[in-house]
Amino acid sequence: MSQPRPTSQPHPTSPSADGVTGPDLASLAGLLADRTRASMCLALLDGRAWTATELARHAGVAPSTATGHLHQLVAGGLLSQERQGRHRYLRLAGSSTAEMIESLASHAPLRPVPVRSLADAHRRRALSYARSCYDHLAGNVAVAITDAMTERSLLTWDYGPSLSESGKAWLRDLGIDDHRPRGSRRAHVRTCLDWTERRQHLAGAVGAAFFQHALDAGWLVRRGTTRVITVTDEGHAVLREQLGIPGALGHEGHEGHEGHEGAADEACASSPSTNARSPWG
Repeated sequence: MSQPRPTSQPHPTSPSADGVTGPDLASLAGLLADRTRASMCLALLDGRAWTATELARHAGVAPSTATGHLHQLVAGGLLSQERQGRHRYLRLAGSSTAEMIESLASHAPLRPVPVRSLADAHRRRALSYARSCYDHLAGNVAVAITDAMTERSLLTWDYGPSLSESGKAWLRDLGIDDHRPRGSRRAHVRTCLDWTERRQHLAGAVGAAFFQHALDAGWLVRRGTTRVITVTDEGHAVLREQLGIPGALGHEGHEGHEGHEGAADEACASSPSTNARSPWG
């Protein structure tokens, strides 16, 4: 399926064998080939802006080391920075960057990681069940929603994913605005390959609108400062009534992930303290 044009600054280009300038994919891959930089990008999938000190603590490196890595990520167009008072905050450059990282994570091998506590096992299961992916929903619940929309012909796949007329009407009935903001270059409807489910979940402008509405309506609740999302009783009722999704969905079949950690599992981390002491902190 076609991918949306990137909304972040363009990456460096390099001449190809025929002399035509093209994307320097190797430079982009090099930015994410370092485990520290990859860990920072994965942490930022929660959609928040982090200080350099917070990202350094998350990645387990010294603030001075983190600063060098963050300079590279900003220069490469993967991160943007903003200033509030005396602090500088960093976030992913945009939704297309987040979707690219989540998609790459779905292709990454699982790393064996010991389960150190029952709480750790519960966290991993919860992360697989429902989590945020920048500004849309990911995990078992998100895949089930996408499947149910497809089965009910609310979502069609003739020329890539798109909303049918009945799908647009269904969203309006739920109180969700399915229109893409004027001037936005973001794809109206697209999908992400889910890193825990290895199947597609709804993304794009529609995926973001659905997720935000579900949060505002109290169907979904963020769990602390992690990426984990809780489906409320009201949310389970809506999913069951609207899409036929059972309330017990996702609580089975994920034990196989408990002893492994996907590349994106690092991103489920509590927000560190805000005692920032770096040039970007």
